[in-house]
Amino acid sequence: MKRVVMCAAACAILWVSNPGLAQGQAKIFNTVKQKLAAGKQVVGGTVYSPEPEVYCAMANAGFDFIWIEMQHSPMTYAQAARLIGACPDAPAMPFIRVPDATEGDIQKATDIGALGIILPMVDSVEKVQAAVRYAMYPPKGKRSQGGGQYRRLYGADYRQTANDNIAIVAMIESPAGVEIAAELAAIPEVDVVFAASTDIGSFSGYRQGQPQYEALITKIHDAVLKAGKKLGGPVAWKGVRDGFTFFQAPSEAILLRMGTEALLKGQVDQGPRGVAPIEGNEKK
Repeated sequence: MKRVVMCAAACAILWVSNPGLAQGQAKIFNTVKQKLAAGKQVVGGTVYSPEPEVYCAMANAGFDFIWIEMQHSPMTYAQAARLIGACPDAPAMPFIRVPDATEGDIQKATDIGALGIILPMVDSVEKVQAAVRYAMYPPKGKRSQGGGQYRRLYGADYRQTANDNIAIVAMIESPAGVEIAAELAAIPEVDVVFAASTDIGSFSGYRQGQPQYEALITKIHDAVLKAGKKLGGPVAWKGVRDGFTFFQAPSEAILLRMGTEALLKGQVDQGPRGVAPIEGNEKK
């Protein structure tokens, strides 16, 4: 319930600073949408593990959102629901990369509390339109009322506010997707078009840095920014490629290895030198 209180407080502050909200403007509690609208960059950590402690550690580590990976993991929706419900006051917003744009996948993801739907392997406008249809309540879409833990997470007025808070991220992973980048960006409900760096290389046969590869990325870049939408990519591109504002960081396993290597090299700040941290008081 802490997140509900936080959302209510944030909305009250927004109302005071912008009385126009009282005249029917949307109540936005998805902080990723807030930050992107303000021109800020956001970074999400990727989680494959169904362990709530792993998810909560990532969600409280400073990421803007958590990319819950359900396309390339055996994670079930029951397990994903436990992750999101385990630390409802975590500052990172829960996003789910669904296996596909099916009614079952997307409605289950939204019912368990996902505030972002990451749609993989987009090579047709119809695929994104289907995702919008199942993620949004009428009149925008055909999401059924159903049940779920969203009310406990986001408040009693969730159904009235969900359409304005659910982010749609369309992933381009092939040359076919690149060809329709402008059409994808033109869909009103699409917030982010994501250039999947590795798969674009895999499907095109070109590597990053090669002119043919860079031409594909440039085509996505220009089409998305021209439409006024946000551009996503791997965190390795943060601060390197202009125009990108939505980033995917590595998985918990990779971050664990990186953290271990940094610790063993003495690159991790553990507090006063020679003073061991008190067990049980570590940051979660």
